[in-house]
Amino acid sequence: MTALNPSTRRRLQQLRQIPSVWEGDRRLLMPEFAVGALEAAGRKPNQCVLWVDGSEGMVRGMEMVSGDVGHEAIVRTLLQAMEYPQGAALPARPQKIVVRDREIQFFLRGVLQDLDIAIEYAPELPIIDEIFEGLQSAIKPHPPQLPPEYEVDVLEATADIWNDAPWEVLDEEKILSVEITGADVGPLYVSVLGMLGMEYGLLMYRSIESLKQFRQRVLAAGDSPEGLEEAFLEQDCLFVTFEQDGELRSEDESTAVSAFYAEAGVLPTFGNLHPLEGMRPILHEEEATTVLLALKALHKFFQKSLQRLEQEDFPAISGSYRIPDPNDASRKLSIKVATMPALADELSEMTIAAGFPDEDFPFSAPPLLNNHLVPTDSFYSLGAMSWDILEFLRRSVKFHQPAGAEFPAEGDGFPVILIQTSRPKATELIEALKAAGGLKAICFNPGEDPFSEDRYDLGVLQTEDGELHLFGEFQEDDEVHIQARKKWDQRCKKTKGYCGLIIARGLKGASSGNPQFNDMMALFETRYISAQELGLGELQLIPYLE
Repeated sequence: MTALNPSTRRRLQQLRQIPSVWEGDRRLLMPEFAVGALEAAGRKPNQCVLWVDGSEGMVRGMEMVSGDVGHEAIVRTLLQAMEYPQGAALPARPQKIVVRDREIQFFLRGVLQDLDIAIEYAPELPIIDEIFEGLQSAIKPHPPQLPPEYEVDVLEATADIWNDAPWEVLDEEKILSVEITGADVGPLYVSVLGMLGMEYGLLMYRSIESLKQFRQRVLAAGDSPEGLEEAFLEQDCLFVTFEQDGELRSEDESTAVSAFYAEAGVLPTFGNLHPLEGMRPILHEEEATTVLLALKALHKFFQKSLQRLEQEDFPAISGSYRIPDPNDASRKLSIKVATMPALADELSEMTIAAGFPDEDFPFSAPPLLNNHLVPTDSFYSLGAMSWDILEFLRRSVKFHQPAGAEFPAEGDGFPVILIQTSRPKATELIEALKAAGGLKAICFNPGEDPFSEDRYDLGVLQTEDGELHLFGEFQEDDEVHIQARKKWDQRCKKTKGYCGLIIARGLKGASSGNPQFNDMMALFETRYISAQELGLGELQLIPYLE
């Protein structure tokens, strides 16, 4: 049994002893209460340790712990209750302690000896019982995002929008109006998110004024987090978004949301924003009905007209559709979807007036290196894998691009570049490389930022279509990278210039930075070429906006 340090025991003995009886216990709480640092570390703190001064009726110490933590947690919380009590209580040592667990009683007797504290057993602890009942009654389960009777239909309509991928054609300024005839709801003005590859979804504004006001406030806020947050919360809209790195909550695992997540690899989220209500991450019945009708009409519109919207000028297109009323299957509602070219022009002019450059910005020449292929938040590294593992990956990954020629399996391993990102982004990266004809070569090229005078070793991917893509920037004087590059070059010499690229998922999971075999989705075997062979010379950072 762990004993107190002599110095700790002397310090506790110096505390004044008060003629009071303290109750102590640990109780299991509902899963919704399990929050904090332990949960982030993969250990859910689903138990609460509580110490109460029964004479005064006040809580002196409380701590959330994991169920696998021993009785030491009870002692730790007790010592805090003595020396650093919560609330307005003064440091003190009790005359008596009462617990309802015999094992805890014996443990405390052994640890707290020489502190002149009587430790007794009682089958019930009335004050702690009352406190825990209050805690449990205050904990409410998460309400569902969607009313159960609409969940399947809304998710099916949402899946259709995800497959339509309107963000590949429409930016946030190209607004669509949705007018539902026969329903007690005004027109919705839909802004499509996702063309920048960040957050995908639809914002359904209840008024043009709210849309314009949000746009103005975002432009005025600039980089101010407070200004952006205020602008965000003052929107008046319904929203449907897709979280690419979202985690499925345990309470969703048996629902249609779980099936959607398994199929699409993204987590749909629904909610409402209003200046007086803030953000509410659920839709009530009338709101779910409105969203369902709008999504179905938009899907029909996209099926027929999305390709026509790819032209540079936002054309005037509309379509009317008969959609079954979710509340009355025998009734159909007329819904009109239309583009709003004039509003799109007005929003674009608003952006330009705020000082953001347009397409005629002088630094508009395309860069030598594209930086939009590899997701910006990816983890990347240089390394090597054993020859046995290489053979295993060739057979196990979902996509494998072979080297196209034999090369010697010499040295301590096969040199590889690892890029780890989320599963949806990894899938997109693989598909983009395949669409470009595959990976032609990997290279490192010198680069410089003329403003800061920092020098870099730029990691470059060359695709078969001749395009060059930046996958990473390494400080030229970084000792870790210098050593990694030396090993990389040595390994590539032994393989006669052959190397590989591994694309893995799991950036936000437990395997972040260290993907396991089942996280590795693709292996591209290719050539390593020198900067001289690439022939770019030293590259300089130049401001560029698309």
